[in-house]
Amino acid sequence: MLPARLSVRDIDHATGDLRDFEIVECKGLGHPDTICDGIAEELSLTLSRRYLEACGRVLHHNVDKVLLAGGASSPRFGGGEVSRPMELFLAGRATAAVDGVEIPIEELARQAANRWVATHLPTIDQERHVKVHSLVRPGSAELTNLFARNAGRTRFSNDTSCGVGYAPLSRLETIVYAVERDLRAVAAASHPEFGRDIKVMGLRRGGHFHLTIACALVSRFVSSLSEYLDAKKTIAAMARQIVRRNGAPDVAVDVNAADTPDTGSIYLTVTGTSAEAGDDGEAGRGNRINGLITPFRPMTMESVAGKNPVTHVGKLYNIVASLVAQRLVDEVAGVGEAQCFIVSQIGSPLDQPQAVEVSVRAPSAPARALAEIAEIVDDELSRLGSIADELLKGTLAIGRCPLRTPGAQR
Repeated sequence: MLPARLSVRDIDHATGDLRDFEIVECKGLGHPDTICDGIAEELSLTLSRRYLEACGRVLHHNVDKVLLAGGASSPRFGGGEVSRPMELFLAGRATAAVDGVEIPIEELARQAANRWVATHLPTIDQERHVKVHSLVRPGSAELTNLFARNAGRTRFSNDTSCGVGYAPLSRLETIVYAVERDLRAVAAASHPEFGRDIKVMGLRRGGHFHLTIACALVSRFVSSLSEYLDAKKTIAAMARQIVRRNGAPDVAVDVNAADTPDTGSIYLTVTGTSAEAGDDGEAGRGNRINGLITPFRPMTMESVAGKNPVTHVGKLYNIVASLVAQRLVDEVAGVGEAQCFIVSQIGSPLDQPQAVEVSVRAPSAPARALAEIAEIVDDELSRLGSIADELLKGTLAIGRCPLRTPGAQR
């Protein structure tokens, strides 16, 4: 049935590097919104593992509603205090019992949040800096029953939604993604003064690139204003190196642009995240599935993190659309750029979406490309049932580009 649902057309407008003007943003791992996304996804994976242990299959859950209420702090050179902890509110729906066995949802929620913070935000003291509240409750009877139908061979969509994906990344997208990733890696390896709350805004006009970087510096590793200013220079220098490695020599970089050192107003924090002092966060408000915010690309408002990986098309179709687009660029001769759009209908088989549209930029693609495109779309839709396994193994992850680890077996 797939060929009747699939349409293929040419990309008829400038995108990526072909545009004269481009904007790309990345909210780093320690940004309040990204924290919420990360914890929502960690909770979904935690619940999935417990369900597999309890009954051998992933049960109904959607825990994609996470809110972070910022705290209060008083950073100072060489130290500082958090006077009011940030608070995490985890909400959503999850199966609380299976085959007479109770699933400790509240305990699992707190464990997932604490584990994610400990893994990714080592400068946060979980006992003093964070309070976790679990508001996760059992799901509605209708959606729970719909999910139960998926115990059979055919799986059914639990929502009417759409997914989008594109490939490859433009130079600016590659640069913005790499700057956040590499600065975060440097922070973990040799620069503890760099907080994990690193936000990168990239702007390109023609061949000129401009990056505005906000990096929350950690006060106990910065003993003076002079050291703070030196750290900013180091961040800017590292960013320029990353940009040049990606073939863009004409770049301007501003770091913590709101600073006014003469008045003592600088981006200094106790924990390395703005969440410690009133900056709130919410799941779904930040990066899209590939770890970037790209207003000149096809995007959806769908929040992916925390949705169940078995039937929620808001998650699955965004993953599949991204994988399809990447494979078209990697595997179909002549295709230099691809976009994929998939729309579902609640209650319909997952592998039979209402429509799939693929757009390609392929000036030299042979006629047989149409058959190859259909084959790749069909193949990825047929593998929807393995996405949960890939997420649990870590060979596939949201917020990462590419989503699937290179070389991972499909």
